[in-house]
Amino acid sequence: MMTSYSAQHKKAWEYDAYEFWVTHAGTPAERAKMDLENPVGMLKKYADYFDTYRGVRIANICGSCGKKAVPLAILGADATVFDISKDNQRYALEVAAAANVDLHYEVCDILEIDLEKYGASFDIVFMEGGILHYFHDIDAFMRIMHSLLKNQGKMICSDFHPFTKISDSLKLEQPQMNYFSTDVFEGEMAHARFYEPAVREQIPKCSYRKYTISEIINSVINCGFTLTKFDEHPSWTDERLPGEFTLVAVR
Repeated sequence: MMTSYSAQHKKAWEYDAYEFWVTHAGTPAERAKMDLENPVGMLKKYADYFDTYRGVRIANICGSCGKKAVPLAILGADATVFDISKDNQRYALEVAAAANVDLHYEVCDILEIDLEKYGASFDIVFMEGGILHYFHDIDAFMRIMHSLLKNQGKMICSDFHPFTKISDSLKLEQPQMNYFSTDVFEGEMAHARFYEPAVREQIPKCSYRKYTISEIINSVINCGFTLTKFDEHPSWTDERLPGEFTLVAVR
């Protein structure tokens, strides 16, 4: 059964989501054209973490509107998005259709992925764009990631740098807190700041738990992964400050 906070997140991520993507990422046809013109470029820095694409089975966790999954499919990967929003699914599948590629998309709570169907079946699990704070139990999340992978499969986990707990270095307008805080708190969903104040106030809130670097790394190790790489990336708004990280780990 979906957790109460996952149900809360589903409401937030299905609020005007399809229209948001059309406005900010283009119509599905426009987005597909950009993806087809330069799929590696659309992957941005994450392209450096893939050795090959063709025939590789990839689980894109919280893959949202397919902004990375569709380019991966264009490059020949067998990509499956797992995400909580039907609106995100609609946009992603329309982009994939316009790009004439196959894309699998499961709308579900990540912590309730059907492991009888998907367990030990992926070469890579891949996530980006800041998702860990949506899960209140990082160990439960990492155990699911471990279970999805084949033996020797690879996890590519890119997320907001924990430095953003104490500094809004990415200008996401999230509250700042004690770096070592373990509190769960309510905050705006990621796109709320793009709306007019009257609409912004109506968007359902999300329930967040932000982690430290050590909590993330220790969870990866304790859940059975071998950590092979940990990169830190500068903020989009101030290259002097950390903004994101990417870790690579092997089952």
